[in-house]
Amino acid sequence: MRRPSPRSIAIVLVVLLATLVAACGGSGSAVTKPGPAEAAAMVGSRVVIDVRTPAEFAAGHIAGARNIDVESGDFATQVAALDKGAAYLLYCRSGRRSALAADQMAAAGFKDIVDGGGMDALVAAGAPVE
Repeated sequence: MRRPSPRSIAIVLVVLLATLVAACGGSGSAVTKPGPAEAAAMVGSRVVIDVRTPAEFAAGHIAGARNIDVESGDFATQVAALDKGAAYLLYCRSGRRSALAADQMAAAGFKDIVDGGGMDALVAAGAPVE
């Protein structure tokens, strides 16, 4: 009988390790990034935070959203006042700032964060606007 090569053994070990990590909850990340339709369907069941500037927010935003500008100097202070146990949906114009905000919130101990990405995609998927 032929012995398995070290490379074959390594591949099997990597697959087993990946399976184990997935079965134990993955990386444990508090942030999920669904598609626009799934994120839009969450509006109303989560605290919605628009992380754009106040001027962008004033020009139109997802219904019921709260504005906390991720690039403002007091973002961390405003976020610290939020309930870490609540479920959040974040969005911005394109998805870059919502990803930054989601990572900062996860690092601050928030456990249930959805990065909704860009507003246009959410609106196209049916999210209501005010």
